[in-house]
Amino acid sequence: MSLNVEHHESRVLPSEKPVRLLDNAGHALRGPETGGFELPATETLLELYRRMVIARRFDVQVTALTKQGRLATYPSAYGQEACEIGVVSAITADDWFFPTYRDSIALLTRGLEPADILQSFRGDWHNGYDQRAHRTAAQATPLATQALHAVGLAHAARLRRDPIVTLTYLGDGATSEGDAHEAFNFAAVWQTPTVFLVQNNQFAISTPLSRQSRATTLADKAVGYGMPGYHVDGNDVAAMYAVATAAVDRARAGGGPTLIEGLTYRIEPHTNSDDPTRYRPGREVEHWKRRDPIERLEKYLVSEGVLTDEVRTEIGEAAEALAARTREAMNEQPELDPLELFDHVYSTPRTALAEQRAALEAELVAHRAEEEVTAR
Repeated sequence: MSLNVEHHESRVLPSEKPVRLLDNAGHALRGPETGGFELPATETLLELYRRMVIARRFDVQVTALTKQGRLATYPSAYGQEACEIGVVSAITADDWFFPTYRDSIALLTRGLEPADILQSFRGDWHNGYDQRAHRTAAQATPLATQALHAVGLAHAARLRRDPIVTLTYLGDGATSEGDAHEAFNFAAVWQTPTVFLVQNNQFAISTPLSRQSRATTLADKAVGYGMPGYHVDGNDVAAMYAVATAAVDRARAGGGPTLIEGLTYRIEPHTNSDDPTRYRPGREVEHWKRRDPIERLEKYLVSEGVLTDEVRTEIGEAAEALAARTREAMNEQPELDPLELFDHVYSTPRTALAEQRAALEAELVAHRAEEEVTAR
């Protein structure tokens, strides 16, 4: 079998220093630090800024609602907006997205309504949106399972000559799972049009990255599977968008999968039930707050004269309107049918499941009858 030299040479180790296009002060960078990528157009960066500001307001609002008991749980992405927004903005409405439980703001950016995104976190339903209509899979709680789904759908699309790309997000902890290995390996062997984003927020709940992997960067893993890997400053949305766009274009052109590691940080707890002070010092959190992705891009856009007070006001009003819509949605009490628990579990109903359903239905009927007697 002949070796495609050009394809082989694309498999290089990522740089130890992450790719950056904007420094922490919002200055445009030149030279080796950019990894050969160019700064996106100012109009594109302004749109990314708008999306990040709105996404953060949504995230803050949902966290507050969770503390009020309106939701059962919520995994915040505060501080990870550049990864979430920069990469999902690189795919089209026709492409498929396979998110994790922490990627609600990416779903928001993809056009889903707050009420639909939050149904599962409130416990109303397994999944609150039409996956086919939005080309967005359900948010996966099991680690890395969705990565295999992304590869499988991409492989099927390639066989059908459907020119779509699949994008999936993983956390740093998920790269330790066997499903991640299988997804990376199958994607590379089959050359599927898949982009993997590893959001390295440096903790798998309370387990630091140093206890998960000895790799210099998680992007280094890509070369072992035979695909390009990029180690990127995950708080630089310009870099995240530029690298993701190149990976998506490469995948769509038949160049196969790409693994992107975004080095970022989870500012908030893992979920509302987590106490991060038990495993990380406050000074570390403060250090990363000073590397805020929104503030970095804001400084650049102000220096370019495109983020005016008028534009800032318009974005702020849009963010507040979304927050209000989110509050209203969570104030509404849904009418839930407990028997829906048994729907869509198997394509062909199983006897045991049917018996469980009948038992619950009988219990509900008895409970309603008891309530009617009490009310008389």
